[in-house]
Amino acid sequence: MSTTYPFSAVLGMADMRLALLLNAVSPAIGGVLVRGEKGTAKSTAVRALAALLPPVRRVAGCRFGCDPAEPDPACPDGPHPADAAAETRPARLVELPVGAAEDRVVGSLDLEKALGEGVRAFEPGLLAAAHRGVLYVDEVNLLHDHLVDLLLDAAAMGRSHVEREGVSVSHAARFLLVGTMNPEEGELRPQLLDRFGLTVEVGASRDPEVRVEVVRRRLAADADPAGFAARWADADAEIAGQVAAARRRLPGVRLPDAALRQIAEVCAAFDVDGMRADIVTARTALAHAAWHGRDRVTIDDVRVAARLALPHRRRRDPFDTPGLDEKRLDEALQRAQDAHPDDPDDDGPQDRGPDDGGPQGGGPAGGGGPSGDGPSGGGPSGGGPQGDDGGDGADQGGPGSAGHSAARDGSGPDGRTDGPDGAESWPQRRPGDLGDDGQNSRPRGGRESATGDDDPTRGKDSPSVAVPRSGLKARLLTAPGVGDGVPGRRSRARTGRGRTTGARVPEGRVGALHLPATIRAAAPHQALRGRLAGPLRLRPDDVREAVREGREGNLVLFVVDASGSMGARQRMTAVKDAVLALLTDAYQRRDKVAVIAFRAAGARTLLPATSSVLAASTRLAELPTGGRTPLAEGLLAAADLLRVERLRDPKRRPLVLIVTDGRATAGTRPLDRAAAAAKVLAATAAPCVVVDCESGPVRLHLAARLATQLNAPRTPLEALTHPRDLAPPVAA
Repeated sequence: MSTTYPFSAVLGMADMRLALLLNAVSPAIGGVLVRGEKGTAKSTAVRALAALLPPVRRVAGCRFGCDPAEPDPACPDGPHPADAAAETRPARLVELPVGAAEDRVVGSLDLEKALGEGVRAFEPGLLAAAHRGVLYVDEVNLLHDHLVDLLLDAAAMGRSHVEREGVSVSHAARFLLVGTMNPEEGELRPQLLDRFGLTVEVGASRDPEVRVEVVRRRLAADADPAGFAARWADADAEIAGQVAAARRRLPGVRLPDAALRQIAEVCAAFDVDGMRADIVTARTALAHAAWHGRDRVTIDDVRVAARLALPHRRRRDPFDTPGLDEKRLDEALQRAQDAHPDDPDDDGPQDRGPDDGGPQGGGPAGGGGPSGDGPSGGGPSGGGPQGDDGGDGADQGGPGSAGHSAARDGSGPDGRTDGPDGAESWPQRRPGDLGDDGQNSRPRGGRESATGDDDPTRGKDSPSVAVPRSGLKARLLTAPGVGDGVPGRRSRARTGRGRTTGARVPEGRVGALHLPATIRAAAPHQALRGRLAGPLRLRPDDVREAVREGREGNLVLFVVDASGSMGARQRMTAVKDAVLALLTDAYQRRDKVAVIAFRAAGARTLLPATSSVLAASTRLAELPTGGRTPLAEGLLAAADLLRVERLRDPKRRPLVLIVTDGRATAGTRPLDRAAAAAKVLAATAAPCVVVDCESGPVRLHLAARLATQLNAPRTPLEALTHPRDLAPPVAA
């Protein structure tokens, strides 16, 4: 039996841990989306969270986890009598695989009972299993959009409604939704981002001492999982006790009008859409006040809530970088205070618990545990549930995990401590004491969160991102025929959603049942099966599943000519605008993108196949121009990339966009070499579109010649986009 890594042993990541714990206190917040690079303990922290939740009492034998005190009157296993037997079980952590089908998520008709016993029965899905627990989706950005919609709808309503295969079921589905993702692999749509209550961005510390301790703990846990967990059991128990206490305290926390005005001012200042941001910020502020033992919300609670609830809601398109300008946040809070200086409900930032660390001075975000005097000055971590586990602030600078850490006020212990796993001691730091020079320094190259002071998306470290001209929209380009690729919104494909076009014998688990085809398959055999009257006699091999046609996402490969002939006459500006409009279109249609540029002596893959349109835009902004035109090398590089991607993702069909004026000037006999390379690319059978960038009164029509060699359509650059308020041009 595997042992879960202790939550209190996760080093740093203060914002992530705070967001998870606030959702554990108040699941009504709406869940957490954790964004970060690979290898930053995202999954480790989430899997450890379930152990901190209070145990769940349920009606014995109820598959939907009904609370005996308040059973769901619409429970499919009900109605439950008032004196129904009850049982206690730990809170569940249910993991949703990226490749899960819809019927596995929401549940479906129990075919075994339907065919074997002739009864209509419902087989619960993962949403039912996660009720009153944690539903965890790793790599949520790779989950099919319709499944993300189902999850977020259920999380928002607290119920799951199932209408499929003749089954109509509604059951309670209240769970803490946690998603993790690596932005390098693609973004979630803004509409889906908004449905997550909170978001945090995490990154690995650049402080060597922190990294050493992370490795030390990981090796200790791998060598003796049970012993390592036992050494951190007391710290985890303290956090679990605080979660339970904060839950009990939450209903009594008051939200003054002054705090409501501050929330409204902040949300208006950041120009967020709708009212969900205001509601989530208010719920988070209430949970944060309860977590710190306060009976009403203060400006500090509002500030922390805004830092966690607003960064992902200010994104308007895929070219917006995540993050929150904390200067603007402080200005908005100050405006709200200045507008109502004499508000009797406004207690200001001075209304805090002792040492600003919660109800007992050590506080969840402080340098000590709940009582401030754990075995290492605050539990095994050396910092309470929100401390940095012996390195408070070492990789989480800025305002601290809760926006106001006790350690900032000097209440945390100093010096060296003995690690709970018997490892050599290491210095415990506070956010203001990282350097040896007495300065308020940061770890070298450290990156905290999208809401921290070292946000890499702001200031001098901001990446150069190309942004398309406003008002430009790309025309729709599609791959011919019908594919079997992953669901998306570009080309026609056989998918799990869409209109039904036929039936087939299922391979493995049945997806969508095609009832008429199933009956037709069984009807000729009724006499041999001894049926004289009564219900139709079915066997498992009679079952047919529906074949549906919808839309798929493609691999859109941009092959961009960046040579001197393209740079002349300012053509590259128009090319970049068109490609950026196409990138926006690819983001909206759930495509992967890749970028190859050719110039001077060869071709270079600027961006391997990825779902991150922001990364593609960044590479395009940095694209240099000039030199000769190695067209053959660009075409061959495209053929090589397609061959590799076909092995990696065989179901995703490619669509190659070659942006060039058709000239070839590099090497000997460049036009002949380009023609031979075109044959190699055409042999891949990948559909291509040649975007003709030639302009001026004298034209050589070389792009049209290339299109003929590739057996591909040619479209002028100016026809590739159109103003958003006009109808698109007719497809070539």
